[in-house]
Formats: sequence, structure tokens, C-alpha cells
Amino acid sequence: MLLAGAPLVGGDQLLLRRRNPRVLFHAFKPIVISPFIVRSSSSSLKEVDTSSSSSEADDDRKLSSTLSGSVSFPPIKVAKRVVLVRHGQSTWNAEGRIQGSSDFSILTQKGEAQAETSRQMLIDDSFDICFSSPLRRSKRTAEVIWGSRQEEILTDSDLREIDLYSFQGLLKHEGIAKYGPAFRQWQKDAPNFNIDGHYPVRELWDRATSCWNKILVHDSRSVLVVAHNAVNQALVATAMGLGTEYFRILLQSNCGVSVLDFVPKPEGGSPYICLNRLNQTPSSPIASGTSAGRKASKRIVLVCHGFSQGSGSDDGDMSMDMLGTIQSQKTAELLLDLKVKSIVSSPRIAPTETANVIARVQEAADCLGADCVPRYVETKQMKDLDIHDILNRSKKESVKASSVESGWVNEFEDGLLTEIWDRSGTAWKSLLDELSNESEPENVVVAVSHPIVNIGLLGHCLNLTNDWIGSFHLDAGSISVIDFPDGTSGRGVVRCINYTAHLGRWSIPITRPTLDDENF
Repeated sequence: MLLAGAPLVGGDQLLLRRRNPRVLFHAFKPIVISPFIVRSSSSSLKEVDTSSSSSEADDDRKLSSTLSGSVSFPPIKVAKRVVLVRHGQSTWNAEGRIQGSSDFSILTQKGEAQAETSRQMLIDDSFDICFSSPLRRSKRTAEVIWGSRQEEILTDSDLREIDLYSFQGLLKHEGIAKYGPAFRQWQKDAPNFNIDGHYPVRELWDRATSCWNKILVHDSRSVLVVAHNAVNQALVATAMGLGTEYFRILLQSNCGVSVLDFVPKPEGGSPYICLNRLNQTPSSPIASGTSAGRKASKRIVLVCHGFSQGSGSDDGDMSMDMLGTIQSQKTAELLLDLKVKSIVSSPRIAPTETANVIARVQEAADCLGADCVPRYVETKQMKDLDIHDILNRSKKESVKASSVESGWVNEFEDGLLTEIWDRSGTAWKSLLDELSNESEPENVVVAVSHPIVNIGLLGHCLNLTNDWIGSFHLDAGSISVIDFPDGTSGRGVVRCINYTAHLGRWSIPITRPTLDDENF
């Protein structure tokens, strides 16, 4: 669990997509709270027409990806950070009912506690405005997190949960008994799932795009959005230009926090977008054995090695400094909830030291008595996790640090980025081979490397191209967790990206202000 009062870690460094012009940018200007009152844009849920049937064109429409990044958002004048929070546990969450956009459930006692923990996570962060779903479970969560701030919460019906029509209110076994094939399609092929003449996931993606248009045109620098599981998934995916096939791939837990950064282009047009973190949760991100409601027995944990002596010029080829040692110990403690089978690291010094710390703690985890025999954790080195030679060919020292600096992709020549992408692709295949060991029905593999390598691994997991390599941010000491509920031959479900809450007092706020007032 997080310690009360520990702010959510969020570096003030942002990343640009690879296809962006070579423009560097810096930290956010101080957030100034303006004395305005925000009126609710919707006092009730929008009525959804369920009487019309789908057209033949809809019936014939095939699932298509928006991986081209074709979604265009309104231009912005200043950098904007948007923090997404899912509501706390609701009564229907606890009962296992399908909620959809119904408004019959409220927060449980646990949900109230989760909302309070999220308030503590974000207590040192400044926000100009809060957008919320009008549904009670989200509105209550927003009220707890928003606390004593004077501005009203802006509710928007487009932030309501996915519309599931006749499914809403059903328990799982009731859905199977009543709808059979349709319910199985909802579980296995949600983007093409059709009910009452509607395609709920496709409608949700359209609605999320509409939400972004309203959020981005609002005169604010830092925005809090409190909504729901499916709609927050859609908001993350549409912001990054990912299609409906990414539904249930980017996990959103109760009160999980995700952060997106939007940076204006000098020439105008749709802004640059970076996923700063995904699903930072009030509780441990690795304690649950399920992903999107399915049992996951295979898991890869990506660990960014701790800071090393002289970070910024060595790419982990020196021993960790005191901060790096603390980071590695905190990570090892977090992973105690898992029984790690093997740890793979870059052969460089800092990643190897981080891996050894994790292994020692794992091996001693079950050894409480004098006669106890420590559990063995296999550690090995993987050359493809090492990009030291590539970084040394870069002309800029800033790209070699343990935490990637702002606009790091712009420091590379195209050929070097291609090398990083290709090498991380080879490493990803090797990690899947390591994970697919048939003698280990439940297998957890930890990979320790430089943040840039781990970004490449995430990109390959999500079946992206190297154009997306600058769309993610990772900090030193962070972890990212990928589950495989369908085995290594199936798609990976990303449980969290850039999780850093375990670092405790060494955390910094998401919206960390700066003393300067630079324009972008």
C-alpha cells in the first residue's frame, strides 16, 4: 500500500514521438488557479436511443486500427497535463455486476478508502479544473479527491461509462445464460460486439475523442479527469492514436491514475502526446493474479535500473549511487508479492546490481527460520538488453541518463533509433521464450535495463512501430507490468507503465511546478 501523503511520482520531463520535429521542451510553468466558477455541462445522463437497429454498413464494418495516428485534436497554446482517475470500488464492482452507464451503484467503504488514498497521492499536485462523469460512483470519487478546492467540478455525460444496454445489471452467469454467443463475443471480441443494434466499444471510442476535444480547448494547464474503467481506457488509447482492438489491453484499476502530456506544436495543429504513466494504483500493481478479470499465470516485469554514479554520461556502466541503491531496494520490496522465477538484465553494472538486489530479496523472502533453505532465483544477462554502444554513438550526453530527458528521441539519428528498436525487438522475443517455459505453469520474468530499452519492449508488446518509441516516459527505478492471460502466444495486457509509487518519500508530484516561466 502507498504511504499516506506520498505524492504521485511524475517527472517534469516529457517525451516526443519519433515523428515529431526536433524540438526540445522543458518543465511546466507554475500552475495558477484562476478564480472562476465552472458550471456543470450536464445535470443528468444523456438518453441513449436503443430502439434503432444497425445499418447494413455497420453490420459489414470490420475492425480497423487507428495506428496511423490519424486522430486529430484541436491545437493548444500551452503544455497541458491530464491526469485520469478511475472511480473507487462500487457496490456493483463488489457484486460482480455489469454496470455500464447505469447509475444504481455507489462507492463501497473500500471504494471510499481508495478515493481517500488517491487524494493523498495527488495532494501535492496542482490542478486548474476537474472533469467528472456524472455517475454517482465517479462523482463521489471526484469530490473526495478534489477536496477543499473552491472550483466546481465540471460533469460531462460523454465521460459516463460504456453503454452496455441490455447487459447492464447482469451477473456474469446471468449474461451467459441469457445471451450466450453475444456474451462470449463481449468477452472475446469486444470491438465487434453488437447488442441492441449498437457497437458499444466503437461508440465509446467516438465518445472519448469528443471528450478530448472539450478537455483540450479548456483554458487550463493541469486537468484532473475522474471517470470509469472503459472510458479511461478509451481516453488513453484515442490520445495515442490506438484503435478499438486495444480495449482491455491498457488496464485501469479502481482509483488507478494515468497521466498524459500534451505539448503544442510550434506550427500549430494537433499537439504532441506522451503517456507519462499508466494505472498507478492505491494498492500494489502486482498483487492481483487477474488481468481484466482473467487469470494470468505468465507475467513480465520491466524494471528500470536505479541511478548510477555519474548518471547522464554512463548509461548504467558505473555502480549505482545511494539513490539508485534505495530505488533498487524499494523495487525488490515491491516484488515480494511475486515469486520471481528468473531475472534477466543488461550486462552493464547498474542493471546487474539492480537485478542482484531483487534476487537476494526474493531468495530470502520465504526464509524465516534458522533451518530454512533459501529459494533459488535464476539470474542471467542478455546482451540485447544493452544499448551502451548505441548511446555512445549519440552526440548528446542527455540521452544516456538513467532517466530519459525531455525530447530524447530528437537527439538520435534515424539509424540509431532503428538499431534500438530492432535490438529491443530481439530482446522481446527472447523474454517471451523465457516466459513460455512449459515446466513453469506459473512464471514471472523480471527484465532490468535502461528506460529506453524498456520503452522499446513496451512498444513491441503493443505491436507498435518505432514511430511510437517517443510516446512513452519511464523514470529510473520504475516498473512496468505485462500479463499474459492467454499465454505467451496471446496478447499482453499492460497492467501498469512507469509505476513509481513504491519509491515513497523520493516521489515528486505529477504537476511539479518550476521557478521559471518559459514559453514552449
